[in-house]
Amino acid sequence: MLKQWMIGGALLMGMACSAGAQTPWQAIRQPIAGPVQPIGSYANGCIIGAQALPLEAEHYQVMRPDQHRYYGHPLLIQFIQRFSQDIAQQTAGTVLIGDMGMPAGGRFSSGHASHQIGLDVDIWLQLPRQRWTPQQLLHPQPLDLVTADDKSVVSRLWSRDIDTMVRHAAEDPHVARIFVNPAIKQQLCLDAGSDRQWLQKVRPWFAHRAHMHVRLHCPANDSQCVEQAPPPSGDGCGAELQSWFEPAKPGVHPTKPKPPVLPANCQLLLDKHLL
Repeated sequence: MLKQWMIGGALLMGMACSAGAQTPWQAIRQPIAGPVQPIGSYANGCIIGAQALPLEAEHYQVMRPDQHRYYGHPLLIQFIQRFSQDIAQQTAGTVLIGDMGMPAGGRFSSGHASHQIGLDVDIWLQLPRQRWTPQQLLHPQPLDLVTADDKSVVSRLWSRDIDTMVRHAAEDPHVARIFVNPAIKQQLCLDAGSDRQWLQKVRPWFAHRAHMHVRLHCPANDSQCVEQAPPPSGDGCGAELQSWFEPAKPGVHPTKPKPPVLPANCQLLLDKHLL
């Protein structure tokens, strides 16, 4: 848990320090034309040929469209469309889509360390039965599912629909990982029956109190996309999960990591499109 805390703390510090500071990727307002190609890793890369998720759809709504964070790999677009239709049929609710990626991917000024190669999406863990107004979508109010002490979920806000959403995403073969708050993972473990294989993909991580972060696998045979190592075997509901609830070791402080070196092809892309 100590190592996890240090890494997570460092990421949060890095995001806080960069909050409000523009990155060069934000100056690219349209996808880069060309065959679809995610380049680099989820937390250090870019994408050529990204697509915009359609803002008008029957089964989902896109929040904060003014931030232009609704671009991704075609596989991600297809996943969102497929997932939202299935969830609407099972729950009669509307799926709320949060951040995906920017038109060319790359690093955000704040809010995320990943979401850089068009294969990540945040999906809120609430399913409104009535569609939100444009004003609600511009200024959405997250539903904090975790208690103030970070030990458990808020029982009055928890529903079987949340289990349905997370499980359905985890069972999609294109999904590599799903990040949720440790307390949410704990509740999913408690609710799960004997079929628990899908829980392996559901990983505890800091924050994520109101949404799940869904990450897809790199496309097959794509040499420039850096796949993350697979999650550990098992359902992750035992000692591994409980370690996230242990207090931080006294006298240990997170350190800010050095910025990673941008993949060469991403740097070339920036140099070409920001001249």
